Amino acid sequence: MKILCTICARGKSKGLKNKNIKKIKDKSLSLYSIEQARKSKIFDKIVFSTDSKSILNLVKNKVDHAIKRPSKLASDKAAKIPAIQHALLESEKHFEQQFDVVIDLDVTSPLRSINDIKNAYKKFLKNKNSNLFSVNLSKKNPYYNMVKIINNVPQLVMKSKKIFNSRQVAPKIYEVNSSIYIWKRKSLLNLKLFNDKTGFYEMPAKRSIDIDSRFDFDLVKYLIKSNK
Repeated sequence: MKILCTICARGKSKGLKNKNIKKIKDKSLSLYSIEQARKSKIFDKIVFSTDSKSILNLVKNKVDHAIKRPSKLASDKAAKIPAIQHALLESEKHFEQQFDVVIDLDVTSPLRSINDIKNAYKKFLKNKNSNLFSVNLSKKNPYYNMVKIINNVPQLVMKSKKIFNSRQVAPKIYEVNSSIYIWKRKSLLNLKLFNDKTGFYEMPAKRSIDIDSRFDFDLVKYLIKSNK
């Protein structure tokens, strides 16, 4: 079975400018996922996709193939899955081989562990999933303490005949933490994220921070520097 690791990073980011090349402990954020992929020792090839020339120059000697992503797949409104599809197809052209499984590691999730990658893949294989993504238990719950405003009146996001007086007794809700995505090739090319063979891998909140703001970056920086 041939396994491809994709790592994708846009050059521009609105929440935190140039976040994918910002450094933590003298190492650019983009390099954390590359190193984790290498150390997991489960990938046949590791590729990096970006629209940024500066990021390409940063990573080109550290991955098996660096892919220049088209601008239409790198806008603020562009979905990520088409970018991963593009990375897969470009990799198959470059290496002249077809991959069976694609595992995407998000650049903005540097706190994942190498065991997270390996254990997510083991679960994917064990349960014979078509795809799998990582999650963490949500602190907020739409049955209890999340509201939407309708006609200027706050209402619970999820309505239920049963009243839940605490988050602990409400149905468990998970956040997609954007750290690890796994697909069988066919499932990825069909663009299906949810189906009856979709699996999930639960990670703790402390390894699930997705950097999207200065606060997120500063928190991750503190945790890495203090080895929390």
